[in-house]
Amino acid sequence: MLLNGVRNAAIARKQGSGANEMERAMAVSLRESVQLVSNPRNLDASVEEVFQLMLGVACRREAGPLVHEQASVTAVVGFGGLLSGACVFKSGSSTAIKIAALMTGMEFSEIDDTVKDAIGEIGNMLAGAWKGKVPDLAANCGLSVPAVITGSDYNLHVQAPEFKLHHAYRFGDSAFDVTIVCDGLQ
Repeated sequence: MLLNGVRNAAIARKQGSGANEMERAMAVSLRESVQLVSNPRNLDASVEEVFQLMLGVACRREAGPLVHEQASVTAVVGFGGLLSGACVFKSGSSTAIKIAALMTGMEFSEIDDTVKDAIGEIGNMLAGAWKGKVPDLAANCGLSVPAVITGSDYNLHVQAPEFKLHHAYRFGDSAFDVTIVCDGLQ
């Protein structure tokens, strides 16, 4: 089934059904199409697109979970609108430094504000690329400003998500995780 929410909403609006009918038409379509929204290939395509375009590196998906070095850097970008949830990018410090170096052409020896900004931007681009794969999300789901967390002893927890995609990726000897979590569909 294709996502038809925006089109149905536009028809409802044109027919004078009002905002409530427009919202219902969009929500029903997105909820009924959750299998398309949660398609893991969209996440893989988004990672491939962002890393190839922005960093010039090819990523491959890893079969199992990654073991990161103790200090890590995590970017969280929230989704709001038809879908609420977040895109979470997590890497070890050395991978974060390598990503920032590839993005900026600069060298880094530690996690500084530029590295944090680079990881926040990677999270933002991944979230945008992922939601752009589904037309209703592209038009009706906003992104928050990235929050970047650094350290060695923290966990992110979302209670009872509607769906969760979690994949590990590698480029060269660097590895990272990307998680899409949806805690609500409208």
